[in-house]
Amino acid sequence: MKKDHFCVILAGGKGRRLWPYSRGKYPKQFIDFFGCGKTQLQVTFDRFAAILPKENIYVCTNREYADIVQEQLPNCPTNNILQEPVNRNTAPSVAWAVTHILQRDSDASVVITPSDLFILNEHSFDENILKGLDFVATHDSLLSMGVKPTRPEPGYGYIQIGEPADTEGVFNIKSFTEKPERDFAKVFVESGEFYWNTGLFLGSAQCLNNTLDKLFHDVQGRLANLDAPKDGKLFEELYSSYPNISIDYCVFEHSQNVCMMKCTFGWADLGTWHSIYECKQQGKDDNVVIDSDVIIDDSTDNVIKLPKGKVGVINGLKGYIVVEKGNVLLICKKGDSSSLIRKYVNEAQMKYGDEFV
Repeated sequence: MKKDHFCVILAGGKGRRLWPYSRGKYPKQFIDFFGCGKTQLQVTFDRFAAILPKENIYVCTNREYADIVQEQLPNCPTNNILQEPVNRNTAPSVAWAVTHILQRDSDASVVITPSDLFILNEHSFDENILKGLDFVATHDSLLSMGVKPTRPEPGYGYIQIGEPADTEGVFNIKSFTEKPERDFAKVFVESGEFYWNTGLFLGSAQCLNNTLDKLFHDVQGRLANLDAPKDGKLFEELYSSYPNISIDYCVFEHSQNVCMMKCTFGWADLGTWHSIYECKQQGKDDNVVIDSDVIIDDSTDNVIKLPKGKVGVINGLKGYIVVEKGNVLLICKKGDSSSLIRKYVNEAQMKYGDEFV
């Protein structure tokens, strides 16, 4: 393991696209979603702890989740759990983490990762990440990790590759399209020029800081000199002044030099019920049953997730999401369900209160 390799895990999201199983007080990254004995956050931490020093792994999360992170990751140093005082999307989280890393190691190479990646080939993942970290250590460039699409998925970002860079498997980027319409996604897949954006970004700490400093110059320098616990009030004021911007937007829209590596590890974003259906092995009649006890009859193309201790009897459904958690039961058409679920979350909150979201 190289001492200059660092990781930032982004674990502050609300996970509302997986409502009602993922809730505001206990979102998806802290749940053993598939009954494997580990939460998604734990799986992600262990994945990187196998190839990087544990003390070089940082976790960015919202302040309300800090105790959960500490409980689930006892091997993560307390000072490496960075508590965001307010939600400001992923770019401010990364900016804050990079200031910490630079204070420790000005030669650091950093991988930024979501906390809920679904990886099919762990060995290939390790090889791709280590190769990418070596690349950004010697290039003044940010690096996105792309995988070849297997279907025209409108819920993902698409990267169009250009000319090859000076490293095998790495290419300059022509364009980036976030969540295109299904017809455009189909054209992208058929062209062979587009790859899915996995949400994994790599860069030297210096390159990342320079990119983020251009966007957050008024905040970045002042934040780097603060001790968050000691200077709590000032820290909250400064952090609150960050704009609400994603790291994807910063990388693809505001960096002058971005490349993409063709990766072979197999990937899915576990952010929606539809994507879970697509990436998990379908059983009889193309139903995906997630760690649940069910009796299914004359039903196809469904994704089902029920609480332990309950048996679901499902008849005559085709192409539905059936999910129960606590005080909410969701039954809706699968399709591209993200916008529908967002609508239902808002309606449930307004009509019945925060305890239902």
